[in-house]
Amino acid sequence: MSVRVISTIILISIGLVLLSACGGTTAAGPEKAVETYLNALVNQDVNRLVTVSCKAWEENARMEADSFQAVKARLDGVTCTKTGDEGESAKVSCTGKIVATYGNEDQEIPLDRRPYLASMEGGEWRMCGYTK
Repeated sequence: MSVRVISTIILISIGLVLLSACGGTTAAGPEKAVETYLNALVNQDVNRLVTVSCKAWEENARMEADSFQAVKARLDGVTCTKTGDEGESAKVSCTGKIVATYGNEDQEIPLDRRPYLASMEGGEWRMCGYTK
């Protein structure tokens, strides 16, 4: 084989090793699943809300979406962090708030009062409710 062919094979091999290292992790972590859920909630995107929920939480996700139908909502300063493990799930705490506007009145819903629960399902982290 020529030096050029060997060099090309080596470069391709290195590239494949680097790409496989990047793809070795599962999708986003539990904190990202909760942030995605909250974004879908305030954007009233029911399909996305259900998609990022675990199977056991889907009906609750629909009910939460219904509770935001009469308001315009947005997230303000939201940051979520994994704070612990709950068996096969992860506990996630968020800071920031949901600001829900009805007419000209804003109501702030602080997110730090309720820890969230995320579970690995179908190879992805999904929002799965609240924990104590």
